[in-house]
Amino acid sequence: MRRLLSSLWLLPPAALAQANAVQAAPSGWASLMQVLLSLALVLALIVGAAWLTRRLGGGALGASRHLRVVGGVMVGQKERVVIVEQGGQWLVLGVTAGSVTLLDKQAKPDDAPEAPQTALPESFSRILANTLAKARKGGGQ
Repeated sequence: MRRLLSSLWLLPPAALAQANAVQAAPSGWASLMQVLLSLALVLALIVGAAWLTRRLGGGALGASRHLRVVGGVMVGQKERVVIVEQGGQWLVLGVTAGSVTLLDKQAKPDDAPEAPQTALPESFSRILANTLAKARKGGGQ
């Protein structure tokens, strides 16, 4: 044992550093696990940010519950007159490329059609399952 320690003392420092570097190199599995854990962390951060944005922001989906475009007509190349329903009132708006102007405000007419009930879009998993089921039926015949 003493001979081994005395011989290490004779080795140049560069050789010792190279020997330590070889021993410290991670294995293939360790590198793969590090990459997979990093990817899982990034994906979790993306999902968390999307949930937080939906929870706090609401965005355009929250506004669509309170506003509904009843109709509109083009009056120029980039100009429109639009009727928007908001809380039992109709707002007649002039819409241009640079601004929106309130032209008139009136109560909703009694004979106006009700807002159509829009069904929620199918979830991705349901669409994928339907597509796979159709593919299996078509491929098996």
